[in-house]
Amino acid sequence: MGDPTHSPKDPAELPEPVTPAGRDGLGVLLAHPERAVVALDFDGTLAPIVPDPEQARAHPDAVPVLAALAPRLRSVAVVTGRPAGVAVRYGGFAGVPGLDHLVVLGHYGAERWDAVTGTVHAAAPHPGVAAVRAELPGFLDAIGAWRGTWIEEKGRAVAVHTRRARDPQAAFDALREPLAELANRHGLIVEPGRLVLELRPPGTDKGVALAGYLREVGAESVLYAGDDLGDLPAFGAVEKLRSDGVAGLLVCSGSTEVEELAGRADLVVDGPPGVVRLLSWIVAQLD
Repeated sequence: MGDPTHSPKDPAELPEPVTPAGRDGLGVLLAHPERAVVALDFDGTLAPIVPDPEQARAHPDAVPVLAALAPRLRSVAVVTGRPAGVAVRYGGFAGVPGLDHLVVLGHYGAERWDAVTGTVHAAAPHPGVAAVRAELPGFLDAIGAWRGTWIEEKGRAVAVHTRRARDPQAAFDALREPLAELANRHGLIVEPGRLVLELRPPGTDKGVALAGYLREVGAESVLYAGDDLGDLPAFGAVEKLRSDGVAGLLVCSGSTEVEELAGRADLVVDGPPGVVRLLSWIVAQLD
């Protein structure tokens, strides 16, 4: 069956999904790419995780391989919790020949950028986000959690990072319940990630965004790659779509921090470089 952490180091080397459903998903994608969508998380999947999220940039080979792959597919979708415009800028997706079929579903689908128009379309923001944004600095200070944590402004959401704390995991665990109470008070939810807790509106997640987009474009197969807890809803959406006859391949972008995601994946690759190698292998097969 092969090693689930296997990742192709040569474009000619075959990646081997460890599940029958994953092997079927890959086979259908290769047989009918014009009916397939390749959907990808951004941070940790296309871009390496870095201490400062504002410094995150796509792997240098990501855009070239997407530009080679996208014309062969129904679509390429980047599904992220970041604002769509930020993901476009950090990814370098705008104005790239070959990426006409690319869309970015930002803020878990609340925003959408497409390469054809180069514009972002968005729903009205949730008022609870502004309220939490104003309250959060004093809230963290009052509970003694200010040192080592920091706030990331995400437009339609607010995130608290603990990666710089003396004990990042202990700080993360200590903040989960207080931040959940704060979010609930303002009609929001908390989305946990890799040493980050994001306060955002309910009813939107990567699974909802992905499933809606796949229905919209009439995809018959999908490859979804992610690395974090926030990608679990997208994994769940693909698993549900499989039962409805849509072939799917689930790829975990090599996270040792999120064992649950790796355990549900059909294929585990070694982070963004592994994702790029997998996509390069697919391009080589389609050539």
